This record gives sequence, structure tokens and C-alpha cells, in this order.
Amino acid sequence: MNYTTMTKADIVAKISEKLGMEKGDVQATVETFMEEVKTSLEAGDNVYLRGFGSFIIKTRAEKTGRNISKNTTIKIPAHNIPAFKPAKVFVEGVKTNVDVK
Repeated sequence: MNYTTMTKADIVAKISEKLGMEKGDVQATVETFMEEVKTSLEAGDNVYLRGFGSFIIKTRAEKTGRNISKNTTIKIPAHNIPAFKPAKVFVEGVKTNVDVK
């Protein structure tokens, strides 16, 4: 199967069409949603959306890396990264509905 991409503009267009709302209103809503998720994660709070998934903060442990161009060892400090963990029902839907490449 050939996978395609969906952009924020595509999401706005689909929601606008389904709900009969103005694209500008939908775009403002989508952007506000994304900003709220980002703000919550930056404040150290996870975001849980039942049936969809969770936007969570994962902690990466300190590790040793290599600078290949200088052939030196560098220490990468522990740090947090944002991550998305899909809900089980979401994962099952993708498993059963999307063909494997």
C-alpha cells in the first residue's frame, strides 16, 4: 500500500467539511489545541485523551556518545523529550485497517 501524508491544512479542511464550519474557525481551534498540548508538556504535565492516546514526557538517561568527525567521546546529559503513546483501540485500528508495506 502506498502511504500518503496528511498536513495540518488537510486536517483543517476535513474537519471543516465534516462539521460545516469555516476553515478559519477550525484552524484556530486546531492550532489552539496543539498549543495547549505543547504548553502542558512544557509545564511538566502529561495530556491524556481517552480512546486516542497520551502525549507524555519521557526521560532519556545520560549516555556516552561519539563525535565521529573528531573521533572523540562526548557525554550526552539526561534530558526529557515529548512523546505520543497511542491508545490500545487506536493501535488495533491501525493494525487491522492498514496493509503492511
